[in-house]
Amino acid sequence: MLRRSLVVSASALLCLAGTVGTAAAGPDGLYAPSALVLSVAQGADADAGTVLRAVTLTCAPAAGGTHPAPEAACAELGAAFDAGSFDVLAASPDPARMCPQHYDPVTVAVDGVWEGSRTAWRYTFGNGCSMGAALDRGAAFAF
Repeated sequence: MLRRSLVVSASALLCLAGTVGTAAAGPDGLYAPSALVLSVAQGADADAGTVLRAVTLTCAPAAGGTHPAPEAACAELGAAFDAGSFDVLAASPDPARMCPQHYDPVTVAVDGVWEGSRTAWRYTFGNGCSMGAALDRGAAFAF
């Protein structure tokens, strides 16, 4: 019985702590948050590969983070999301760029919260050249 009382008391404290944190959100609560980690990893799996580089990106309520061009990156990610998927970022490689046909996979990833919802997106390119042909004209992975 004592154990059950302790569990109920702990649950009540956790619920109370959650409502206190929500009430303290203030004006930032008007915006659906967008805070991401963008990364480039060597290998076919972003979670198991070697991370070559990564940045943080906050888009709402204001653009920021360690990304070198947060406003442009947020605009590009927003347009891709509005089009239905972040896959749009890699959908149109530069046709003037020729790449070798060797397989040395590179995976780009977007992890975090976009417009208030959890997101995890991965895209694997056959090699760094094909990644550059698809992404170099954009701002999101220009870091």
